[in-house]
Amino acid sequence: MADKLVIVMANTDPRNGEELGAPIFQATVAAAMDYEVDVICTATAGRLMRKGVAENLVVKEGSPKTVYDFIKDAHEAGVTFYSCSPNLDLFDMTEADLIPECSGIVGGAHLIEEIMEEDVKVLTY
Repeated sequence: MADKLVIVMANTDPRNGEELGAPIFQATVAAAMDYEVDVICTATAGRLMRKGVAENLVVKEGSPKTVYDFIKDAHEAGVTFYSCSPNLDLFDMTEADLIPECSGIVGGAHLIEEIMEEDVKVLTY
C-alpha cells in the first residue's frame, strides 16, 4: 500500500473557484488519514501560491470560507504545498510573493522523482 499521495494541480484554473475545492479537500482528508501528502501547483494553478490570490477566491459563491482558508486547513492537517519553478517566471513572482503555507519551489525533476517511487499514488487536477 502506498504511504504518500502527490496531488498535481496543473489544469485547475483559479478563475473558476468551484474547481479548487476537490483537490484541496482530498489532500486534507488524506493527511487526516495519516498519509504523507504533497500538493504541487503548476501552470495556471501556480497562481494559488501567490499571496493575495487564494484569499480572494471561494469555492462556492456566497461562502464565507475562502480558498486560502481551505489551504490553511490542509496545511494544518499536514499537507505540504509547493510551487513549480516555472511559475516564478510565468507569473512574475519571487519566493517572497509566495504564501507562508508554500514550503518552497520544486522543478520537473522533483515531480518525476516523487511520482516514480513505488509507495506513491498521484492525483492530477
